[in-house]
Amino acid sequence: MTAIQQDSNKDQQRADDSQQASDAIERDPNESLKALAGDSLAHDVSCDVVIVGGGDTGSDCVGTARRQGAGRIWQLDLSPMPPEKDDKSCWPAWPRKLRTSTSHEEGCERLWEASTKEILLNDKGEVRGVRCVKLKWSLGPDGRFTPSEVPDSAFEIPCQRVLLAMGFMHPAAATLKSFGAETDARGNAKAGVDGSEAPFATSVPGVFACGDTRSGQSLVVRAMSEGRRCARAVDVFLTGDSELPSFRP
Repeated sequence: MTAIQQDSNKDQQRADDSQQASDAIERDPNESLKALAGDSLAHDVSCDVVIVGGGDTGSDCVGTARRQGAGRIWQLDLSPMPPEKDDKSCWPAWPRKLRTSTSHEEGCERLWEASTKEILLNDKGEVRGVRCVKLKWSLGPDGRFTPSEVPDSAFEIPCQRVLLAMGFMHPAAATLKSFGAETDARGNAKAGVDGSEAPFATSVPGVFACGDTRSGQSLVVRAMSEGRRCARAVDVFLTGDSELPSFRP
């Protein structure tokens, strides 16, 4: 068999696989994931799901849970419910607007200003629900909004699955404090950047910070990139030189 024939057979196999998945979707939307990932996915129509996190990842979790046959689905968000129309008065900040994805349209209950305090277990150690509290956001003297728990607002949501899809506000303050590292106004570790005399070095000799710990919440690919470059900075600090890739110009 020639290389051209082998490539042709591979292309035909890919086309057959794609058609199989497409046919499954047309028969039953809930079969789409099975067609692509096999029969290993859990498919429990009696399972109620709580998703902790109101961002895009949480929205993806909503769609996945719905397609796998979940019963009731709740998505919890720490933030207040955004307005349905853009609030232009917040310029130059990014305008907050209620965004509803196709996953949300497939069916879920969105709870705003809700913080998860505890995952509840039954006698067998299985998830039976979550305990939450309501939040209230207030403008502080520094011009920043901060949340506080509303007294006597605790409530429980019965469920059998909890999916964690949270972002974060800033790195763990206790961890940075234990090292004695200085932080910026947002609670991130102060560290050098590429091209500086001490890239990724904090205020404490021998302690380095990179990715979200240094810059704040960002993209995973950026954190991976900074991690590689930070590894070179650590190597230089320890040995005086490094064979790892150089910093970007």
